Amino acid sequence: MDKVKGGYVEGAASIIINLILFALKFWAGVVTGSLALTADAWHTLSDSISSVVLVVTAKLMSKKADKEHPFGHGRWEQVAALFISFILGIIGYDFLKQSIVQFRNREAVFFGTIAIVVTAVSIVVKEALAQYAFYIARKTGNTSVKADGWHHRSDALSSVVVLIGMFLAKYFWWIDSAMAAIIALFLFYATFKIIKETVTKMLGEEPGEDLIEKITADVKAAYHDNLQIHHFHLHDYVTERELTLHIRLDKDMTIEKGHQIASEIEETIEKNFGIIATIHIEPLKTAAPT
Repeated sequence: MDKVKGGYVEGAASIIINLILFALKFWAGVVTGSLALTADAWHTLSDSISSVVLVVTAKLMSKKADKEHPFGHGRWEQVAALFISFILGIIGYDFLKQSIVQFRNREAVFFGTIAIVVTAVSIVVKEALAQYAFYIARKTGNTSVKADGWHHRSDALSSVVVLIGMFLAKYFWWIDSAMAAIIALFLFYATFKIIKETVTKMLGEEPGEDLIEKITADVKAAYHDNLQIHHFHLHDYVTERELTLHIRLDKDMTIEKGHQIASEIEETIEKNFGIIATIHIEPLKTAAPT
């Protein structure tokens, strides 16, 4: 399964299931008058919105590279992940504000069997969706699907908080306000994680030590100690990855020979790792600066 298909499949499943859960949780929230349960319902609906974004993004990512976008359209995945995180942050802020107002007004809420059953079902279903999204993200490497998985996970965790609060409501009048605030914090945490990971990829990053070691080993196996390899930088365009690196060759080597070695290394990296490499050549021995 590739990134595009993975985005379609996970997004479609998420939209259908989340719409059903939203209707059930919103109905239970209205019946009980619970801000926390209503917040949880809107959190679930935001999952559907983010999944619609995910499906649209999968379509945009499938476009081939063109003159204006020579590296393809894969970074739509990261744009979508940022958009999803902003949705989470806005919803979190709104419910934190509402929880403070409810607490100041000393509003108490009492839950019934309907609310408990709906919340318990939501926890199981949302965690199952999260696990499914994480599975597809691992198989395809799709960052926006992983972001959607965190969205499902945060919804499941917020429902756990709501369920616990339901059993404590008769002892503490303020429990509904506290639960709504905790749900908001879950949303803020998910927002932070998604933005941090996405921005790191967009800015460019050092390749992992494991990748560097494997590339170095492949190059050394072909050229032994006749060159030095260093200064790795990875540029991730999602559907295509670009690697820049430096190699040091014998200063007396001809330009033609140096170009041949660089080209062979680039071909090796593309064949073994699926990465397009660009190599800068330096002399192995240089005179001391004056």
